Amino acid sequence: MLSATAPAAESLMKWRRVVLFILGDYERRFIVPIKVKKMTRRRAAKLIGAGAASLILPIRTSIGQAAADSSSMLMRVIPVSGEKLPVIGLGTWSVFDVDLTPDKEKQVGEVLNRFTQLGGRVIDSSPMYGRAESVIGNLATKLRLQDKLFLATKVWTRGKQAGIDSMERSMSRLQTKRIDLMQVHNLVDVQTQLVTMRGWKAQGRFRYLGITHYNSSGFENVEKTLRAEKVDFLQINYSIMEREAESRILPLAQDQQVAVIINRPFGGGDLFNRVRSKPLPDWTTEFDCRSWAQFFLKWIIAHPAVTCAIPATNNPQHLEDDIKGGIGRLPDTKTRERMVQLVSSF
Repeated sequence: MLSATAPAAESLMKWRRVVLFILGDYERRFIVPIKVKKMTRRRAAKLIGAGAASLILPIRTSIGQAAADSSSMLMRVIPVSGEKLPVIGLGTWSVFDVDLTPDKEKQVGEVLNRFTQLGGRVIDSSPMYGRAESVIGNLATKLRLQDKLFLATKVWTRGKQAGIDSMERSMSRLQTKRIDLMQVHNLVDVQTQLVTMRGWKAQGRFRYLGITHYNSSGFENVEKTLRAEKVDFLQINYSIMEREAESRILPLAQDQQVAVIINRPFGGGDLFNRVRSKPLPDWTTEFDCRSWAQFFLKWIIAHPAVTCAIPATNNPQHLEDDIKGGIGRLPDTKTRERMVQLVSSF
């Protein structure tokens, strides 16, 4: 153990700064206790090793054995910060616009609880989703899940003051003083809203800013906005039968170092109608796929530009199936093409 002389104390502080630099957000998020008076160089080296390992290891889920690679949620980096997010999130359109009767509260609460237990973080909502923001805020607060969620919502209105009022309501409904990601919904009055959003980000009220669209008809404006405005996230529709984003939007997002969230991963449910009563091919086990939902999700997140896909559900069984789409091996380029050919043949 080093003595408590001034040079020794200074040396220990240098070691502590190195450890904190490497652990970064891990130390802040999980509250790693580091006591300078009890730290030796050997202890510091161990912490550095552990911190470095945490930067490359995916988070563990409770599916199967926690120590097994097959039970690890895949992670993707947010380019602007280096923070990692699980590749499967949770959408709330329609399915969270519910009255919280005792039965419905139990059901949706189970979904939120299970989502975080399985390693999920990103939950996406919008003022246009009816009661969804309030449902998230009520249940996340009641179940003490606020610190486990990456809250994303949107502003969807015209005019500066209307945008401010909308974003204030979202914070109130979500019962939080800080939203992880605020997005301009469908690019409505995008320049006006981004001015306010950047100010609030500087104040710490938002962590990230983004833009969204749900239809390929808006991709021309999406592209123009990505080139003209600095944003951290882009949310767009992309699925095995809606591949328009591949030609220009996804490559541009990569070039601009923008994280990408995928909405409508099941084509609004149309994909399940297409494969209804069709057997899942045996070759899908080569990339750890055991359901059509996993098939569609793995095809999406195998694209290197994609950060996270957000299937919407309030069904606990469907949630678990979706989460498994972000676990295990992913299809390579040739297999993805084969998957497109299969679904196109139905």
